[in-house]
Amino acid sequence: MSNLLRPKSVYIMIGRIAALIALLLAALLFVQFVSQKNASTNSNRFSDKVNLALRRTAHFLLVQDGDTTSRIPTVLQTQANVWLVRLERTFDYDRLPSLLQESFDLHEIRQNYDVAVIDCSDGNLQLGYNFLDYSKSKVVPCGGRALDSGCYNLKVTFAETNPSLATNAIWWGFVLGCGCVAGIFFLLGRNSKPIQPDAPAIEYAESGFPFGNSRLDVANQTLISNGVRHDLTYREAKLLHLFATHSNQLLERDLILKSVWEDEGIIVGRSIDVFVSRLRKLLRDDPAVQIVAVHGVGYRLRLD
Repeated sequence: MSNLLRPKSVYIMIGRIAALIALLLAALLFVQFVSQKNASTNSNRFSDKVNLALRRTAHFLLVQDGDTTSRIPTVLQTQANVWLVRLERTFDYDRLPSLLQESFDLHEIRQNYDVAVIDCSDGNLQLGYNFLDYSKSKVVPCGGRALDSGCYNLKVTFAETNPSLATNAIWWGFVLGCGCVAGIFFLLGRNSKPIQPDAPAIEYAESGFPFGNSRLDVANQTLISNGVRHDLTYREAKLLHLFATHSNQLLERDLILKSVWEDEGIIVGRSIDVFVSRLRKLLRDDPAVQIVAVHGVGYRLRLD
């Protein structure tokens, strides 16, 4: 009898909650897809900006060295956050920090970065600094040192960015949403215990439940007792349905209290006696039905 005393509205409400959570999860997945797409677009834009900034820097380094005709070398992205530009001739290292930062500012590049000047022939690091060195004092390590004539690779490495906070929030939302769904069904399972282990599950009859010379319509909360119609309260209908579906069976007081009142969070010992008294008055027109008390135990609805 797991569904005997549970109003249909409860199942409707649970269904709507589950549907809303499913809709929320679908929306979160859609937002994640859009975020990833935007992240990819932003990454491409960032790469283009770095490329332009390094080409500008290489151009002015050559110009300052008196070279206005050489082709600007191709900027290579060797890793996700590493860019390289090859300079075939010696340049003024002291001019590099301000010129590079000016190029980055022009293209609105704000990330922290490391700069390394590497010998093309042997791959050894010759000079270098971090963005913070320049931003704090406008002075970088190894300044004032002249480079030998030759080819150098100018390598810029940006600090790796942390995973997107928006993406993390989406996955946390997904996990919490799944937890809510699991919690709802767990609570539903806990509250769906049968009133009697051996009693079969009984649904509310749409057209009313007959007993004796009476008929109970739980859905509409009405009772027709030997042709006389009565309107019932919600708990009166629940209690009478419990008695009618267990006619001629002794129902203990604790069982009645848990079956009729526990779902509403209200358990009052005297409630049974008050409601039984009301039902007896409503059923007085039907001589075939009688609710009798078994002292110290409970009640039985007796059908003649």
